[in-house]
Amino acid sequence: MGLPNPQPHFSANDYLAWEREQTEKSEYFRGEVFAMGGASRRHVTATLNLAADLMDALDGTPCRVYMADMKLRVQEGEAYFYPDVLVTCDAADHRADQCMSAPTLIVEVLSPSTAAFDRGEKFATYRRIPALQEFVLVDPERRSIECYRRTDNDLWQLRDIVPETPLTLESLQVEIPWERIFRNLD
Repeated sequence: MGLPNPQPHFSANDYLAWEREQTEKSEYFRGEVFAMGGASRRHVTATLNLAADLMDALDGTPCRVYMADMKLRVQEGEAYFYPDVLVTCDAADHRADQCMSAPTLIVEVLSPSTAAFDRGEKFATYRRIPALQEFVLVDPERRSIECYRRTDNDLWQLRDIVPETPLTLESLQVEIPWERIFRNLD
């Protein structure tokens, strides 16, 4: 998430109407609008690596992969975000033009300026999405991966993915080799 725009308090509907007129993307969180900054080469590379591997792995399934330009609506959190990668298996999402609302997986690739928000308030907001089963944080600078998985009793369990260990996404029955996520970063 970028820096707040000097905008008055917006309702979600005000934000949606305002953003349609903008040339740059902005996220909306609890009445505030945040400009999206440009991403680093490492950030973009890790995002593309994950999305490409997910697309290959999910080919022929009812699940689809979307990247940074697809907006996610989190109604309970009064938020609209642009996750780095999201996967939805929901038929209504597949018909949506602008906003997804029922992702199974969300991946955020960390940047130094957004890491605290991604781990904190954003993840707390994402946890309110009933369909969400897994949330992954990828740090391209530290080459680390954290996978949070919703348990049967609606708690979230963290699994650190150690180097050379594949990222196993149980909700999608997909396994991505660790080295593929971080390929071409240097």
